[in-house]
Amino acid sequence: MADTEPAAATPVRFKSNYAVTRKIEPFYKGGRIQISRDGKFMFCPCGNKVNVIDVETGAVLHSLQQEEEEDVTAFVLSPDDEVLVTGSRALLLRQWHWREPRCERTWRAVHTAPVATMAFDPTATLLATGGCDSTIKIWDMIKHYCTHNLKGSSGVVHLVEFHPDISRLQLFSSSIDYKIRIWDLKSSKCVAALDGHFSAVTSLAFADGNTLLSSGRDKICMVWDLETRQSKRTIPVYETVEAAVLLPEEGDFSQLGVKKQGLHFVTAGSKGILRVWDVATAACVHTQPVPFALREEPSERSLSQCWFVPARNEILTVSVEHNIVFYDAQTLQLRKQLAGYNEEVLDVKFLGPGDSHIVVATNSPQLKVFELATSHCQILYGHTETILALDVFRKGLMFVTCAKDRSIRVWRMGKAGRVTCVAQGLGHAHGVTAVSCSRLKESFVVTSSQDCTIKIWNIPESLSSKAKAASISSPEPLHARVTERGHDKDINSVAVSPNDKLLATGSQDRLAKLWACSDCSLLGVFSGHKRGIWCVQFSPVDQVLATSSADGTLKLWGLRDFSCLKTFEGHDASVLKIIFVSRGAQLLSSGSDGLLKLWTIKTNECVKTLDGHEDKIWGLHSNKKDDMVVTASSDSCITLWQDVTEIEEKEAQAKQEEQIMKEQELSNLLHEKRYLKALGLAISLDRPHTVLTVVKAILKEPEGRKHLEENIVRLRKDQKEAVLAFLVTWNTNSRNCHEAQAVLETLLKHEAPDSLLQFSGIKPAVESLLPYTERHFQRLSRLLQASMFIEFMWQNMRLSDVAQQDQDTL
Repeated sequence: MADTEPAAATPVRFKSNYAVTRKIEPFYKGGRIQISRDGKFMFCPCGNKVNVIDVETGAVLHSLQQEEEEDVTAFVLSPDDEVLVTGSRALLLRQWHWREPRCERTWRAVHTAPVATMAFDPTATLLATGGCDSTIKIWDMIKHYCTHNLKGSSGVVHLVEFHPDISRLQLFSSSIDYKIRIWDLKSSKCVAALDGHFSAVTSLAFADGNTLLSSGRDKICMVWDLETRQSKRTIPVYETVEAAVLLPEEGDFSQLGVKKQGLHFVTAGSKGILRVWDVATAACVHTQPVPFALREEPSERSLSQCWFVPARNEILTVSVEHNIVFYDAQTLQLRKQLAGYNEEVLDVKFLGPGDSHIVVATNSPQLKVFELATSHCQILYGHTETILALDVFRKGLMFVTCAKDRSIRVWRMGKAGRVTCVAQGLGHAHGVTAVSCSRLKESFVVTSSQDCTIKIWNIPESLSSKAKAASISSPEPLHARVTERGHDKDINSVAVSPNDKLLATGSQDRLAKLWACSDCSLLGVFSGHKRGIWCVQFSPVDQVLATSSADGTLKLWGLRDFSCLKTFEGHDASVLKIIFVSRGAQLLSSGSDGLLKLWTIKTNECVKTLDGHEDKIWGLHSNKKDDMVVTASSDSCITLWQDVTEIEEKEAQAKQEEQIMKEQELSNLLHEKRYLKALGLAISLDRPHTVLTVVKAILKEPEGRKHLEENIVRLRKDQKEAVLAFLVTWNTNSRNCHEAQAVLETLLKHEAPDSLLQFSGIKPAVESLLPYTERHFQRLSRLLQASMFIEFMWQNMRLSDVAQQDQDTL
């Protein structure tokens, strides 16, 4: 690799740590969602919790988590946005103050099977719960008791709605027998059953006090007169309808075909598009246009829910693939799209000139492009089977995907961030497993496949030219310039060198190979891994190739002699991806154990292990600035990591400077004999020896015991707790036991037993103090005995001397 980029003159800053800055996790796994009245918050069920989503940023603000780990079967938000109630499989109902979040009340649902649906009345004082046990319960939310037990439905009650006129006190419900029942809550009786649908009723909408619109999976919508309780009109909509939403009477909906006054509604269902209907003529007056790429697969796009959000003047839809889309209510133009669930994520790359987006390949034929600032997600259709890998060109505007459908596709991002497919290539006999783009220009793409071949595809100049690319209406066909059988088993990875002259492949046959880009001629073989190779990467600065394998190791190879230069061991499982960071001085690797490891090449050392995923990490990519990394895993999570090396270094330096300042201040305080402040400062430094030095300095003063007592008494409770922990350490050494006992005596004298029992760590402190204190006491007792014996001997010696003197005198 003769013409690799020279190493930069500025010194390389080694990285030491990454921190998670953001996670794109599954926040919606199916079920009815709700949106607040002001349109700012969205509530999405996800297993055993309900996630509260900020609509503008798409971020999960917090989760209302069930304690018993049972799934949420239904939930409802009150009309005033104040209360949220959830029902779980444990047959419990919970009332939440969702803004904090806090569970305010839990009570038994009384149902004998889980609650399937819920609804509040317009005043938010009554709650209706429809159960899988064919009953409906009405709850008084103020007085906290069940007011009605309505029986008579057949099978699961999957729909309940209160009449918008409070004075009527009517509840509407539907169950498996396809009838819409009207319940009079004054008499607790079913007063009518509207019979007209031949399949499940999916939604009810009140046009006014006497007109009801119902939709069903029998491909019809019906308008009912609630006075006569008869059907006024049946409108065939020719699709399974999951929701019908009434358009407001006021407002300009002329772009949706609303030309005259009267009742109009929007349907969402199996066709995956929104359609506007005129009740008076039973005609469809507007059909949402379908992009060309979507026309072949309506089943992938069928809609399960639809809402009109007056505060945002938008229509919200939810697809069976858990994508939540906001459309302008007056034009049905897409405004925002959020992906609720990503399934298994197989690859991820930064995208856009400033790495403003990420493109994600999930375990599906669709691509997802996330705008990081808003979480807006574009769903890209084109491939017909699971996308396996992707790669982005250097400028960040064009990228390539490959899939099990044996094809590759080239995509381009426009100025507004909209991505379109500009080219398509067919030619492999099996699924295309890996792809790599040219590094210098948008000139070619290399692919590898399960058919064991490598193909080099030329990219026409027309695609890389912005002006020409913008005019492309349908994808241009690509043709392979070179095809070469490369390995005996599946090729898992392919990489193009920084100068576009070489390419490398890694295969299940345990070999990595080096090829010339011009004619795909074999230049050399790298042999040494004990199991299949998952990833190959060229160094951005050196003539080195990195490989990672299922044998849990990473290896660096020289491109001149194909020898193994270094082996990195540390992963306990397959190493799936590797990238060079710190301008080629370090490696970042991801494993099937969900761990990321940062390696310094020069020292062969693993600097940091990061645990951010619960399953295999298939995707790993660094941004252009080399200060952020994105990972994608089988656990459906995409994680963004920020390089925090510099931040941590600055924090450590600031902490060190602060320590020096405090130590200088402590020295000054001791010199000035301001012992109370010195004691407080020494405790804040969390240094037992420094505190001991202060205590010894106090005791050396005249009346030291008295001064020590005064200072200890004036300490705060947390400071006394710290001193107690310190003196336990001092007491283990006979040199410091006097100071420890002096402090302990003060604490015992001035703290009541009840107060001492409240100290954190009091029990282990006492257990540690007792044996050492007893040992010191015994030692002092022996010393006292010895000193008494010496005194006795001394006195005896003196007496004998005096007697001798007296005798001499005589």
